[in-house]
Amino acid sequence: MLNLKHFLSIGMMGILVLLTGCAATGGNQAGEMAIRSGVIEQIENVQIDSNHHRGVGAVVGGLSGLGIGSLIGGGTGRDVAMVAGAIGGAVAGNEIQKKHDAPKPGQRIIVRTTGGVLVSVTQPTVPGLAVGQKVYIEGSGEDSKVRPQ
Repeated sequence: MLNLKHFLSIGMMGILVLLTGCAATGGNQAGEMAIRSGVIEQIENVQIDSNHHRGVGAVVGGLSGLGIGSLIGGGTGRDVAMVAGAIGGAVAGNEIQKKHDAPKPGQRIIVRTTGGVLVSVTQPTVPGLAVGQKVYIEGSGEDSKVRPQ
């Protein structure tokens, strides 16, 4: 039978693995970044879906609830507390994740670069961007951002 130390260490390892897998990549890393210039041809308002992994909140909450439940009582009472803690933690973790996973307002911006190529970038809303405005496109792929010149 596993004791409290085993439950907590397994729970903490699980949480660390999940959080490591959710660590952000890209973004503001040191080094060079491609920058292109152009003019905005079209702006469309869109909803940006979350890129979080579904179910992570329930798993982390369940493991946390299991660990907390294992601290309560002894014998059968401890087992009941662990099950209740795991279920309650999973439900709470899932609800918290739902709030963070709600779609956010964004813009799909089509820019004609100085080379004549059309580039479409979807990003969180940047106030002040308008059709006909000269802009820079920073980065490439999913990390691209349109910024005013």
